[in-house]
Amino acid sequence: MTRLALVTGATGGLGRTLAPALRAVGWAVRPTGRRPAAGVIAADLTGPLPAGLLDGVDTVFHLAALSSPWGRRSVFTAINVDATAALIDAATRAGCQRFVHVSTPSIYIEPRDRLELSEASLTARRFANDYARTKWLGERIVLAADDAMRTVVLRPRAIVGPDDAVLLPRLLRLIRRGRVPLPGGGAVTVELTDARDVATALIAAADAPVGGRAFNISGGAPRTLRWIVERVARALGVQVRIVAVPRRLAMAGASLLEAAALVTGREPALTRYGAMVAGWSQSFDLTAARDQLGWTPKVSPEDAIAHALADAS
Repeated sequence: MTRLALVTGATGGLGRTLAPALRAVGWAVRPTGRRPAAGVIAADLTGPLPAGLLDGVDTVFHLAALSSPWGRRSVFTAINVDATAALIDAATRAGCQRFVHVSTPSIYIEPRDRLELSEASLTARRFANDYARTKWLGERIVLAADDAMRTVVLRPRAIVGPDDAVLLPRLLRLIRRGRVPLPGGGAVTVELTDARDVATALIAAADAPVGGRAFNISGGAPRTLRWIVERVARALGVQVRIVAVPRRLAMAGASLLEAAALVTGREPALTRYGAMVAGWSQSFDLTAARDQLGWTPKVSPEDAIAHALADAS
């Protein structure tokens, strides 16, 4: 019997990869998104859900979120917390069997290196921004519902893909200017995760006999941020100069820019969150995902970047 999946955030970068991946392995897909797109149900999850949205749905893949380094706390809360709670409630009442939720390893980010992070690692002592804080609250809601249906949370790190609207666009803007300031000169390590690997992890989470658990997900192959910038620049045929900025100076500058942004209302060019991401390393112990979900990453950072930029100009 064909299983029906509800995919929220289907018009986002990850959703555009997950929906065809699900169909390729025999799922029927009911995609929703806030942006108009052919075959996608228009749905703003912060408001009333469309009638019958969850009818017949076996598994909810909840990708929809506000993923941004900057914004109003009330908006982050409405999308990442309140809408998640409402969808959990609706899925429970509809008799859904599984709920797979996309969170973020940003819950670990703080101004220090954090290596070989496992699911037992403590979150940041103080969340870096409202995005991280509200995603953590959303996780708690999802995992608490495991008595009603099987729930799993995935925390994919630095997703890259051809439809990415979060990480690569910001990086491309800097690279195309020809001058990229990096805290510490880009010596930190980052584990890029190809969107196709994240899609297979989501499908594995729906199939695995495990619930009430969160899993860290990454490409598992650390590269320096400097290497990533130079690799992207080379793929674009752009000459780039990397300018080393002391990490603490970057944090101080970000604080000033954030203070000014409170007046202008525009996202600052650099946030403290961005300075932490670029200034301190994160790596992950993927043992739990391997043992409990049967998942390991397959795509190298080199192939992930080439795939993401295949149509870039």
